[in-house]
Amino acid sequence: MSMFQDFLKSGESNERRCDTPEALEKRRCSEKNIFNPEPSVDPLKDAELQNKKENVVQLRPQNLNLKLRVGVPETFTVTFKRAEGYPIDLYYLMDLSYSMQDDLEKIKTLGQEILNTLMRVTNKVRIGFGCFVDKVGMPYVSTVKAKLANPCPSRLDTCQPAFSFRNVLRLTEDAREFREQVSKQIISGNLDSPEGGFDAMMQVAVCQDEIGWGNVTRILVYTSDDTFHMAGDGRLAGIYQPNDGKCHLNRYGLYDKGNEYDYPSVGHLSRVLSANNIQLIFAVTEKSVPAYKALSELIPQSVVGELKNDSSNVVQLISEAYGNLSSTVLLEHLEAPQGLNISFKSHCGNGEPSDWKKSGKCNNVKIEQQVSFTVSVTASTCLSKKELFFVKVQGIRDQLKVNVETLCACNCGDREEGSPSCNGNGNLECGVCSCNKGHLGQKCECQRQGARNTTLTMEALCRREKDSQLCSGQGICECGTCVCRGHFRGNFCECDDSSCGRHNNKICNGQGICDCGTCKCHANYIGPTCECSTKTDKCTNKDNVLCNNHGDCECNRCKCHAGFIHDFCTELVAPSCNILRKCVTCTVNNELKAGDVGNCTKECGSAKLVHIQEPTQFYCQNDSITFKVELDSRNGNVEISYANAPGETFTHPIGAIDMTALVLGSSVSGVVLIGIAIIIIYRVLLEVYDRREYRRFLLEQQNVQWKENQNPLFKDATTTVFNPLHSEY
Repeated sequence: MSMFQDFLKSGESNERRCDTPEALEKRRCSEKNIFNPEPSVDPLKDAELQNKKENVVQLRPQNLNLKLRVGVPETFTVTFKRAEGYPIDLYYLMDLSYSMQDDLEKIKTLGQEILNTLMRVTNKVRIGFGCFVDKVGMPYVSTVKAKLANPCPSRLDTCQPAFSFRNVLRLTEDAREFREQVSKQIISGNLDSPEGGFDAMMQVAVCQDEIGWGNVTRILVYTSDDTFHMAGDGRLAGIYQPNDGKCHLNRYGLYDKGNEYDYPSVGHLSRVLSANNIQLIFAVTEKSVPAYKALSELIPQSVVGELKNDSSNVVQLISEAYGNLSSTVLLEHLEAPQGLNISFKSHCGNGEPSDWKKSGKCNNVKIEQQVSFTVSVTASTCLSKKELFFVKVQGIRDQLKVNVETLCACNCGDREEGSPSCNGNGNLECGVCSCNKGHLGQKCECQRQGARNTTLTMEALCRREKDSQLCSGQGICECGTCVCRGHFRGNFCECDDSSCGRHNNKICNGQGICDCGTCKCHANYIGPTCECSTKTDKCTNKDNVLCNNHGDCECNRCKCHAGFIHDFCTELVAPSCNILRKCVTCTVNNELKAGDVGNCTKECGSAKLVHIQEPTQFYCQNDSITFKVELDSRNGNVEISYANAPGETFTHPIGAIDMTALVLGSSVSGVVLIGIAIIIIYRVLLEVYDRREYRRFLLEQQNVQWKENQNPLFKDATTTVFNPLHSEY
């Protein structure tokens, strides 16, 4: 019988066996029975960094084993030093649309100069050439027969038919062959501004054998004077099939599937370039620089340089761009399995190390300068098997191979086949049952019912809702039934009888029972926490009057009306004079006018006004009236007594004239009246003037005399007709 079989209590999960040594000892585990596997880092290949031609090593170590405990980070160091004179493969990819005609003429003579420039930083350089235009179809290229044969804008020029991509020259060390092959190229043309450069870059990256890439530094120089098509643009020509990322060059080096596959996406292209260790140089004209800089932000190990309109500065641009690429070291991980969290801390030799980041990066690193990175790996879950991932520098073929496994099992050496502790339906090892096929549960007490997803079906019975936690996270699911922990209960362990609200630091005020988070109060108590008593014994005085008629009894406590205080609302507070001032003013005004006090109910409420002859005490002054406020102890009413101020006769109503309102009202009225008077006077004067002018017009019209004498300067026209048939003899 296993020494661990009674470790777990009913309702406890198997995970309780994994704890700190101190916690396990408290559960009666002896020190010899506690298994505590230690994480470790074991290098399998750790060759020193070197710069020998036959064996260049730029990254160290090259292979290691990593054993992890779940939740415990493990670190190791990676060192990098760029080798001097490392071979370079450079592939020149050129846009052959019509606007690049002068650039083509220039690049025909620059092959040897590009090789000579790169030979300054390495001992071996190979160069290749390819070109692109766009997909052959509308709306990219005119499909008119004559334009397909000669897509030049002018009939006087000669252009070759448009194409997606052509590999003109494999990578070679022969500058003469480069010049000859490029010299044979003829410019082409298309309709729209964006070009098919993404198709071309994808084929250059994936056609390893056709291009001739070697295990060296790989550089792709992309030249164009316009923007680019990307994934989705192919639908304009009815091309819906996504780019498959495979090589489709025919025996002539032509990409013959351009009209079958859409353009690749930026993310797809970025992953392919990175996986093939290709560093990218965008050599583009000034108007296209902003677009390509935005693209470069999404493609690691890429830079943008401004190309002159005739490509005359392309050699200098390549040299500077290669310097920028080689001075940036970017370390990242590839193919890491789920459940592993990997972060990097960079030590670039220029101060304090960086913070933990998703990748390591050092800038302005010189040739032969050594930099290092600390890599931290944490497992968030147990891996089902040994896994593998890689750590590499962008654009460099060197990589670190990391074999990783998690230490989640214990070798207790007490395996018991068909153990009674597992109801004979499983094997007991380290106190945990490994159930036979068709059985489930902590002790293999549950039997499958034939369905494949029996486990999921049983777990569904332990969820309150479809997406909720098993047993509300407060228990375990055994055979479709929740076994709750501690004080939790309910079909789904949803009830917590200690989660009710507190009052006076007591659950349910000590006057109720907590039932699944809700207080069930005893008799005479109400409220969310049973804080309110329904009795009224503390609200009545010796005369059995509730709050002295000047308050409400709430939770067996008087809540006094405005102006009253004390436990039974028996005393007026000082502001009572101000509170009752409106009542006095209203009543006195009404008595002076009509002798009616009924209209002052709103201001006075239950207060009673009584005339007195001589003032005695507790007086308040309200303009010309003195009044006294007191509480009648016999009936609890408020009595307001008022009389003349000493030495005066009470004959006038209360209230003084508001001079501010009078002056303001008079001023506004005066301005309005004066304005109206001015408008009236103006209209009268205008009417008089119009009438006078009209009479003058009529008088002048009567005095006009039209003379009809003939003008002596005018002479009537005369017509003379001669009949040629008539003659006089």
